[in-house]
Amino acid sequence: MKRLFAAAAVLALCSHAAFAGEMTLFADADFRGARVTIDRDAPDLNRAGFNDRVSSIVVRSGVWQVCEHAGFGGYCAEFGPGEYRNLPRFNDNISSVREVSRGGRGGRDDRDGRDGGGWRGDRDDRGDYRGDRGGDDRRGAVQLFAGPRFQGPEFVLSGDARMLNDFNDRASSLIIRDGRWEFCEHADYRGQCVVYGPGRYASLDRMNGRISSMRRVR
Repeated sequence: MKRLFAAAAVLALCSHAAFAGEMTLFADADFRGARVTIDRDAPDLNRAGFNDRVSSIVVRSGVWQVCEHAGFGGYCAEFGPGEYRNLPRFNDNISSVREVSRGGRGGRDDRDGRDGGGWRGDRDDRGDYRGDRGGDDRRGAVQLFAGPRFQGPEFVLSGDARMLNDFNDRASSLIIRDGRWEFCEHADYRGQCVVYGPGRYASLDRMNGRISSMRRVR
């Protein structure tokens, strides 16, 4: 019986290692200074001595939500696998982080404990709901706008785009009706990239006027 329990414990540890995401937080830009590696939800980075100290991030696996207040409050954004040398909107302004999509398996796509569909997010400090699934799917999975707050010329897509051509470096706001999408500053998904989930984004902060390619990641 003891051997059985020991085997089960080893299996559980292996499963966690195989599927849990991982990110490293750095105190300075360009991945310098003190660092801490996170592989599970951290509702209060003060416990790790890293509250309001993060200036760059490396996400090795999973999609992570970073928030300006403890308990995942205030303004939040999602970061997929990649290197983020600086954090204009979040520099020294991150107090909690949590994984919202696990690498290597489906994981949970929610913020309120439900698995799968019906995902509904929190209201951010710009007054827009992020994560409201619904809407008219006939308009495409992703809708890009040249102006902030969904103004100006628009461009609708339902599939990957290695180069946005006529809409290159023009997007200032967007609506995602389905899926998680990675938006990159250069063609062929190169340069700095950010992952957004379903919702309405009235402004794009550091990606404003810098999107050249996009692809669905889930």
